[in-house]
Amino acid sequence: MSALPFSKLSAPLNALIAAIGLMAVAALTIPDMAGRTRLTLEVLLAGIWVVYCLQLIETLITQRTRGVRDRMPAIAVDVLAVLVPLAAFLLDGTRDQSLYCAIWLLKPLRDSTFFRLMGRVLTNEARNLIGVTSVFGIVLFGAALAAYIIERDVQPDKFGSIPQAMWWAVVTLSTTGYGDVTPQSFIGRVLAGLIMMCGIGIFALWAGILATGFYEEVRRQDFVRTWQLVAAVPLFQRLGSAALVEIVRALRPRVVPAGTVICRKGETGDRMFFIVEGRVSVATPNPVELGSGSFFGEMALITGEPRSATVSAVTEVSLLSLYSVDFQMLSKSSPEIADIIRKTALERRGAPPKA
Repeated sequence: MSALPFSKLSAPLNALIAAIGLMAVAALTIPDMAGRTRLTLEVLLAGIWVVYCLQLIETLITQRTRGVRDRMPAIAVDVLAVLVPLAAFLLDGTRDQSLYCAIWLLKPLRDSTFFRLMGRVLTNEARNLIGVTSVFGIVLFGAALAAYIIERDVQPDKFGSIPQAMWWAVVTLSTTGYGDVTPQSFIGRVLAGLIMMCGIGIFALWAGILATGFYEEVRRQDFVRTWQLVAAVPLFQRLGSAALVEIVRALRPRVVPAGTVICRKGETGDRMFFIVEGRVSVATPNPVELGSGSFFGEMALITGEPRSATVSAVTEVSLLSLYSVDFQMLSKSSPEIADIIRKTALERRGAPPKA
């Protein structure tokens, strides 16, 4: 079955449609709006809802071929975007029906990988996050208890119970400091200072755990992607897993716009390049174009001679660079890698490889 055009809405277009709908929702909250203007905005919301209905239908159709698990975030967002405003229209008879369209805030995220990334980070760091959250709860209750004991006689209207003191504890521990509830006694202010410092430490731990988790997950994904790219390069197809790990760690990604000169003839070469995506042109007497999976620049890396040709990007090119320093390290740890590169360089130069 051919795909409906509504399923091909790009992420930017989804975001634009959602933004238009949300601006209409915000405008409808303006009091004393003219009836014609209000009707126009309501018709606009109805039109967006119809588009989302068609998108949901196509999402449900295509999930049969792509798999439910892979499409679950998109399906969930599409269902909510349709059913929540519909339920509000059918069940809610107030003037705030349009407010339920605020669920469209989720539409820009339907095609995002953020949900899966966040899920993996939370799963990987669950023990650490639970531990810090437990410390937060203990400090929060302890601060409320101490504030209640210290301030209950001074400010019974604000610290007359532990639940009342809990609000002050939350505000102080988060270092928000609204100022609506403040301790009056000297001991209470000392307590507030200690709670603030504890809050800074706890929130720093949360931020550090999440930042480390995101970094590790992104690095893991990059490593896997680079591994797949390196394994597909003909030069490394004969290498074992251990050797591939070494070269994946040494390679450095780089994206070059179309028309950019990557290396010039006669300049000193300190790296070689592997083409991941795109095409480059090698300015030899008979110009040659290289595409995905090819490599160039190995001659200067091996022999130390100046570049023998100028190489330019025909299209936007994604490259993996292997610097001479990393090549020397790889030569010691994985001699077979260096041997393959040297033999290839000699073959391209026209000299017979040394035994």
